[in-house]
Amino acid sequence: MSQKAHLLIRKGRVIDPNTGRDEVLDVLIENGRLVRIAASLDAPGAEIINAEGMLVLPGLVDTCVHLSEPGGGRSGSIASETRAAASAGITHLCAQPNTDPVIDSTAVVRLIRERSFKAGFAKVLPLAAMTQQLEGRQLAEMATLKEAGCIGVSNAGRPVQDALVLKRSFEYAATFDIPVMMRPQDAALSAGGCAHEGPVASRLGLPGIPAVAETIELSRALILCEATGVRLHVQQISCSASTALIRDAKARGLPVTADVSIHHLLLDESALEGFNSDCHIQPPLRSREDREALLVAVADGTIDAVCSQHIPLGSSSKQAPFPSTRAGIAGIETLLPLMLKLVDQGALTLHRAIALLSSGPARCLGQQIGHLEIGRNASLCVVDAAAMRTPIDDWLSAGKNSPWLDAELPGNVRLTVCEGRVTWLSD
Repeated sequence: MSQKAHLLIRKGRVIDPNTGRDEVLDVLIENGRLVRIAASLDAPGAEIINAEGMLVLPGLVDTCVHLSEPGGGRSGSIASETRAAASAGITHLCAQPNTDPVIDSTAVVRLIRERSFKAGFAKVLPLAAMTQQLEGRQLAEMATLKEAGCIGVSNAGRPVQDALVLKRSFEYAATFDIPVMMRPQDAALSAGGCAHEGPVASRLGLPGIPAVAETIELSRALILCEATGVRLHVQQISCSASTALIRDAKARGLPVTADVSIHHLLLDESALEGFNSDCHIQPPLRSREDREALLVAVADGTIDAVCSQHIPLGSSSKQAPFPSTRAGIAGIETLLPLMLKLVDQGALTLHRAIALLSSGPARCLGQQIGHLEIGRNASLCVVDAAAMRTPIDDWLSAGKNSPWLDAELPGNVRLTVCEGRVTWLSD
């Protein structure tokens, strides 16, 4: 772990969606703490970072990362993937519980926290398993796992088919004020599927997953949320009908937030043409109309956060007939560049894009992060948004399963500070 930062970041465009700040200012970090933000500062002995023409942003927060350690058949380690996160301006990442062993014991929580602290690149916020072994039958010890350091519970996209088990899970979580993170997908309707049930899947002969597989499960969860009062965060919604359900739930005052993966905002089912296995993900890429509805929902606030849904896989995982390949994209290093691409395309304002990666996900997770607060350990990044780069040139994740490896994308992170320590510094 590096020493506490003593930095003067000069003349950067400081954007903090939490406060609405957007000005060219100096930022002073002393002994790791953010001590001043002002028009012109001096700090004898501080290292000077020239941020002229660059963005100074809160440390980015990723609500969905699948880490490779402990095991689980994915590639890399906590060290490699958190280093990749730091290079992308991400200071806090929410780790799903589908590791091997599953995060349903305090020993596994301690292991993950110790290894992420030792690596020192980004802070891992682990989610506890909602049910034992993620099997959907018996409740895990949620309160004990919260005390051990888990920030919420999830079944990592695996179904809880028994409505009574799901109801009791929500009641237990509500009693202890534990957020529930849930990716809705009905097991029976999605069984064996690998693509959106639509014209592309039909033409390619791929087994489909209908959008209703998501909305049926989402509807059930929202009904139980209303009945129990649990804080519900819906992860990786993928279709237009889901945005309508979330919009309605929020209008009725339910304690519901939602995120979407960056890939569902840029790609649709047409990306599967040619059996491109790098675009095999769950939930599947859906229709162009669904993608457009998701973009509207992130712009108008229905969706609160955009995540990487990072799943690093070895090359062999994608080298098979499409239905036999493993689902997942290594997305942590392209999260910010792809958001900046959406800004360049006019789909989002810069402020909204940054909010979806900082203050928005922080609120979804119930954490006091994702903003620039004087007096606290600094978590921020400095980004040259105008710089164009090709991800493969300096790719750090052990998983190279991405359709964006050879694309020219905007945004180069020059500095990342995580909880008072410099975790990334590039030339």
